Order: sequence, then structure tokens, then C-alpha cells
Amino acid sequence: MLYNWVMEDFFTLAEAAETLGKNKETLRRWDRDGKLSAIREPISNYRVYRKQEIFTLFSDFVGSTVETVSNYIEPDNNYSVLELFAGAGGLAVGMEKAGLKCVALNEIDKSACQTLRNNRPNWKVLEGDIKSFDFSEYHNKVDVVTGGFPCQAFSYAGKKLGLADARGTLFYEFARVVKEVNPPVCIGENVRGLLSHENGKTLQGMISILDEIGYNVVPVQVLKAINFKVPQKRERLIVVGIRKDIDLQYEYPKPYKKIYNLIDALKESELFDCNVPESEGSKYPKSKIDVLDLVPPKGYWRDLPLDIQKQFMGGSFYLGGGKTGIARRIGWDEPCLTLTCSPAQKQTERCHPEETRPFTVREYARIQTFPDDWQFAGSIAQQYKQIGNAVPVNLGREVGYSIIKFLNQYYSLSKPK
Repeated sequence: MLYNWVMEDFFTLAEAAETLGKNKETLRRWDRDGKLSAIREPISNYRVYRKQEIFTLFSDFVGSTVETVSNYIEPDNNYSVLELFAGAGGLAVGMEKAGLKCVALNEIDKSACQTLRNNRPNWKVLEGDIKSFDFSEYHNKVDVVTGGFPCQAFSYAGKKLGLADARGTLFYEFARVVKEVNPPVCIGENVRGLLSHENGKTLQGMISILDEIGYNVVPVQVLKAINFKVPQKRERLIVVGIRKDIDLQYEYPKPYKKIYNLIDALKESELFDCNVPESEGSKYPKSKIDVLDLVPPKGYWRDLPLDIQKQFMGGSFYLGGGKTGIARRIGWDEPCLTLTCSPAQKQTERCHPEETRPFTVREYARIQTFPDDWQFAGSIAQQYKQIGNAVPVNLGREVGYSIIKFLNQYYSLSKPK
């Protein structure tokens, strides 16, 4: 039966694209050109690829990442960071671990601000709407401004978007703060979808705004968290701006070849020196438990009996696409799928490998590589939201190393002779 083969012997289109480091359209083109042949799953007619064929035809390519020993670098000076849209501190903790000192953080969410204060009483937390804060006191006193600004459409005036055209959006506020502070480096992070938002116009608008305020943008990259010691298939788009008076090239952190899996997050491992602590967590309703009880580790809705597939999926059963995140039970020997803000929400299940339940708060935090002593404030729902929205701590640390490497070069060259 093909339903078993899909998980055992086949890649979905998305999985094949990720394995090869290509986008889905490239694979579709290869299929049309006969370079890599897909077959069709008979019920939904959706495209799958034989794993053996991919590993045979692309053996030189799959897993060809050059091993990176470490991105670690010692800071030559005391470097400081101002963080905007700080959330629960995933990026800030990562930067701290790399060796950057956080001078201030802005966040509007009350529970997230309380999380920051509880864990780092010495951090200056500016709670409230970014629009109400003036950051000019940090002018020429901060080395890097970071921020995970939300992705919002702009109102375009003319061919080239300017700062004034973006007024009213949160990217405008990010750019305003960068202009006020004038750091050598600014770094924005966002979801991969920003690449295609408004057919790419939104990202191009952001780049033109940074250009207008005096920053050259390094070619944008999407960093895969699994390449940076994070046991989760999460992607973040990174936008790096270098002040125009600085003639130095910024280099993104180099990916690691080793991939960590769920077992590395929840059990004693290289990532954590003990098993995950017990904590509270959401629960599935009985109707969902009855369905997910039938799903094996690394399985999803296609592993259910056909009549239950149709009942559980409803009208979407007959639509195209793999929908591989639905009724999904994560396996111990794979990275977790991207965590959402609500672990029990409909049709984005991330079920525990052995127990039919969502991951607990501490399990969520482990998958995002937060340290066990980082405690989250607010209700259980608010804690999940904070963790689900965060930049993985280990990814933030590796980006931090790349910033330190750049700043070391910059200050060594700018010293008086």
C-alpha cells in the first residue's frame, strides 16, 4: 500500500527539495526535463520521489556540506546590542552567549517583558509600543541593532520605496531606530515568506529604505536552524545592513554538518546535560487523541486508515499538496517540525513520539534551545506563544559569532595608527 511507502521509501516534494537544498520549482522543472522523475500518489495525485533515486543520482550532492568545526570567536572589545521586537529573548540570549552585551530591549507584549525582567534583572527592558520611544541616547554608542520586525505590506509611492513611504509599518520603526542609533551593523530577521511577500517588493522596499538611511544590505540569506545546532526544521530570513562608511565584507555563520534530532533536545545529549525537566503542557481533545493514537512515530495523516483520513481531513482530503504537518507525530530520530504558537491547534499537530500529547512548555523550550533555567511568564498559552515566536537561541548565538567576527575586523582597522 502506497500510504506506508510515502513515509518509508519516498520523499514528499518539500522533503526532496530540503534534502537537495533546492526549491520546489526546481524539482518540478527537473521532473519535466526527465532529470528526476516523480510518481503520483493515487488518491490525491500528489508528487512523491523515490528516496533511493535521489540518493543514487545526487550522491555527490546530498550531505556535501563542508564540516564546520566552530564559528566561535572571542570578542576583542565589549560589543553592545540594542534589540527591538525582543519577544521572550531567544535572539538576545543567543547574542549574550556569543559574547555581546545587551544594553536595552524593546517589546510590547507584557508577558514577554516580564519573562525578560525575571531572567535578566540587569537588562533594560523598554516595555511598550516602539513608536513611543526615542533611541537617540544610544547614538554612536551601540555596535549592532537587531530586530525581528513583522512582515507588513508597504504603500508604494513611485518606483523606489523611501522611508517616508513605509511610515505606519513596524519596519519603518526599525529603520528609524537604526537611523537614530547609527550602529556599524543592523540585523533584521523574519520568516522565509518575506522573500515572496508582495512578489518580492516588500523585501526590495526594505533594502531601498536601508540604502536611503546609509546602509548597504548584504545579499539576503535564509538560515536553516538545523544547520546551527537546533533540533528543529525552522528557517529564518536574515537581513544584514552594513553602514556605508565601512568597507568590509560581512560573512554569514558557516553551517555545521551535524544535524541534531528530537532525542537530542529532550534527552541528555551534546546539547543538554540532563533529560528535559517536567512541566505543564496543553492537551488534545479526546477526538484528536483517538486519531493520533493510530499515527506511528514520523507518521502523519496519510498513515491513518482511509476512512479516518477522509473524516479527519474533511474537504482538504481531496486537495493537492502533502500537508505533511497535519496529524504529525514527530520521531525521536528526526528534527522537530517548526514549532507553532499553539501546540494543540487544529491541523498543525506536533505530537510527542511516544505519548499522544503535545510537547510541554519545557519540551518546547528545549526544541528552541532555550536553557532550562530560562523561565517564561504568563499563562500556559502565553508561554507557548513566546517560545513559538522566538528565534532559536543556538541560531542567535551563531549569528552573534558572525557579528563579533565582523566587529573585530572593523575596530582593528579603525584604530588610530
